[in-house]
Amino acid sequence: MNAKLGTLGLCIALSLLAPPTVMAQTVGRSEVGTARSVEWGKVRRVLAVTIQNDSRGVGTATGAALGGIAGSTIGGGRRANTAGAVAGAVAGGSIGNRMARGGRSGIEITVELESGRTIAVTQDGSVNEFRVGDRVQVASDGMTTRVSR
Repeated sequence: MNAKLGTLGLCIALSLLAPPTVMAQTVGRSEVGTARSVEWGKVRRVLAVTIQNDSRGVGTATGAALGGIAGSTIGGGRRANTAGAVAGAVAGGSIGNRMARGGRSGIEITVELESGRTIAVTQDGSVNEFRVGDRVQVASDGMTTRVSR
């Protein structure tokens, strides 16, 4: 019994000494296997932002199409099916439009690079991920830029 408690105590002590968990970042499929230039800098400001979804009408069109298909199965006759398709398309388009206009939480990080330049990068994330004064890595492939600790 004492040996088991001793082993348990040792496991707990070792787990407290383990390095902190590294937070995983999500990257786009197109970023995999691409070379990126890296610079180092210090965080000067972190600002919460809302990243708007793409509003090119794809959500509206998709919602209308799916709503029309679903609505066309309502009713027992040709008129009822047509009316259901029209009502479904209108409802689906409206829902799709609202979803496309929504947004997600993000951050804008202002970084003073060691080269002396100051840049601002907007990315997915939370203001709790970075603090003013943090030393960060700024990686860029010329099109997309990402800040990480």
